[in-house]
Amino acid sequence: MTAANGRRAVGTDAAGGGPHEGAGAGRPAGGDTVAAVVRQWRTVHPDLDTGPMEVIGRINRCAALLQQAEDAPLRHAGLTRPEFDLLGALRRTGLELTPGELARETFSSGAAVTKRLKQLTERGLVERRGDARDRRVAHVRLTDAGRALVDGILPEQLSYETTALSDLNPTDQHTLATLLGNLLSQLEGRLGTPRT
Repeated sequence: MTAANGRRAVGTDAAGGGPHEGAGAGRPAGGDTVAAVVRQWRTVHPDLDTGPMEVIGRINRCAALLQQAEDAPLRHAGLTRPEFDLLGALRRTGLELTPGELARETFSSGAAVTKRLKQLTERGLVERRGDARDRRVAHVRLTDAGRALVDGILPEQLSYETTALSDLNPTDQHTLATLLGNLLSQLEGRLGTPRT
């Protein structure tokens, strides 16, 4: 994370991945791990504005905790998160998609999508069909096994998400979703889409 005066502060701590999360920086009474990290940075660098850490750090920490739990059913199915994202894109659109379209749908690079599609094809979860007009183009669709796998995993993930948000009332959930949507729109417009 970059502080207001341009100097760089260590942001992985606030995301829960840095060295301060363990001993010496446990969750304070009535607070969270990010609050402890921010207090530590204020002690070390009282001249820096650590306000952005309180937002970005909490988003990163929440995302890490949520994904860790949500990835459990994927691991049981022998899938990675990026592989499931490809399967999910095919399921939710209900269309045959080209590798390029899948790259855009999943915010991934073409090379990464090609590698994942090879693995999913070998497992019998997707199948490729050549384009009759252009042999360089392939169309990808789910097999029956791929569709059944997605449909089996998704309810479990949604159930976990419902439980994770259960302490927030519907109004707070709507407000949070709106704020995060506004932030995401700004970041996508300003920073572009990272490719993995």
